[in-house]
Amino acid sequence: MKRGKRYRKLCEKVDRTKLYEADLALGLVKETAQAGFDETIDVAVRLGVEPRHADQQVRGTVILPHGTGKTVRVAVFAQGEKAKEAEEAGADVVGAEELAEKVQGGWLDFDVAVAAPDMMSVVGRLGRILGPKGLMPNPKAGTVTFDLARAVREIKAGKVEYRVDKTAIVHVPIGKASFDQAKLAENYNTLLDALIKARPAAAKGQYLRSISISSSMGPGIKINPLKPLAEEA
Repeated sequence: MKRGKRYRKLCEKVDRTKLYEADLALGLVKETAQAGFDETIDVAVRLGVEPRHADQQVRGTVILPHGTGKTVRVAVFAQGEKAKEAEEAGADVVGAEELAEKVQGGWLDFDVAVAAPDMMSVVGRLGRILGPKGLMPNPKAGTVTFDLARAVREIKAGKVEYRVDKTAIVHVPIGKASFDQAKLAENYNTLLDALIKARPAAAKGQYLRSISISSSMGPGIKINPLKPLAEEA
């Protein structure tokens, strides 16, 4: 792939053969985020698991203490008192059959979908639409629950889902380039702690195989997986 002059200049700041300590990598990723907008900082972690095996799936949620810096739009499938509860908690759109029909018509102006368990017969019909986009509510992600108020508040506060893909990599945003380094470090450490705790019993050998951090338009920076955590601020 042919890269632009700006990108090539940023790459000069990064030693692609080096495994950086987490603190140095966090400082460098901020330095290389020079686009004309507030770039997202993403972490990619390759795990020592075999995703094809059910007992080596890594999936869960984590609440980043400083959020992701993104305004998250939450759609809730609920009715009656539960719909009112979701609205009061700050959900952006709440509905039942009418919301499902809107989604079937092509409307997907939300980032996370939450559903009350008694609405899954309705939401289930949207699987072909929501599934491929990663928007299908799921009990493992805490997005199918009767405690809708709590789910909405946590998502708005910075709760993110992580899930290993078929190449054994987990991709998660940990904030924006405008975050100070201490906040990025806290979010990063919280994510790494969650991944380490989620290690499947069937995983063998080195679990954290490689870690890379990058901004939306910047080069990847490799972090030493044998010393993955940043120093506490």
